[in-house]
Amino acid sequence: MRILFLGDVMGRAGRSAITTRLAQLKADWRVDFAVVNSENATSGVGLSGAHAKALLDAGADCLTLGDHAFDQKDMLQFIETEPRVIRPLNFSTSAPGKGARLFDVKGRKILVAQALGQVFMKRPFSDPFSALEAALKQLGGQAAARIVDFHAEATSEKMAMGHFLDGRASLVVGTHTHVPTSDAMILSGGTGYLTDAGMCGDYNSVIGMEKKEPLRRFLTGMPKERFTPATGDATLSGVMIETDDATGHAKTITPIREGGRLQPSTP
Repeated sequence: MRILFLGDVMGRAGRSAITTRLAQLKADWRVDFAVVNSENATSGVGLSGAHAKALLDAGADCLTLGDHAFDQKDMLQFIETEPRVIRPLNFSTSAPGKGARLFDVKGRKILVAQALGQVFMKRPFSDPFSALEAALKQLGGQAAARIVDFHAEATSEKMAMGHFLDGRASLVVGTHTHVPTSDAMILSGGTGYLTDAGMCGDYNSVIGMEKKEPLRRFLTGMPKERFTPATGDATLSGVMIETDDATGHAKTITPIREGGRLQPSTP
């Protein structure tokens, strides 16, 4: 199967890029299934139900969230009615929604799971390694492909997760930092790996935010105004894998950069 994963959608610019360009990107790359991390899609913090619906209508087959999963309060109810939205497995035992689900794709099943890292993250989330291992043991045997979104800050923790799940996941891809890394590879056990998918947003910014206020805070150490998402032309940033249906291992892995300021990919 050919599976596309796109990194954190950032504000209106990122949403617009998804709604206007995702369908063509899927057609160009002959994508069977598209996962989009959307936890910053609404004003840069969280995802509203209305914006989730727009992204799904645009061609996303699954939306993953992150540490801002419920910053938009209507997501607490929306996620219970929309199985295509996935929140982190280790967010909270009382959180609504699911952290791992199976999706039917052309007679085959794809497992999508997400967990939050612990290193340098603000909230004391529970162990992501045991959470993902349990999800793969419970559901992974039913799936022809297994996609893991590891929403974490530290590159070391992301790399450790890739090696921990090597041979058991089809793809382990990092999100959260909004900066795409250039280390896309297939690990020795057959798992596709990328430390961070980057963001779908305006890269003429500071990790997706208009530059003025972040720069002022770095220079003065004092907050003044709220951060606001940058609104220029967005780059769709992520990764594409092709999997072996028999083993679930990645056969190819290709970074995706489409539009905006970054070098575009070609199918």
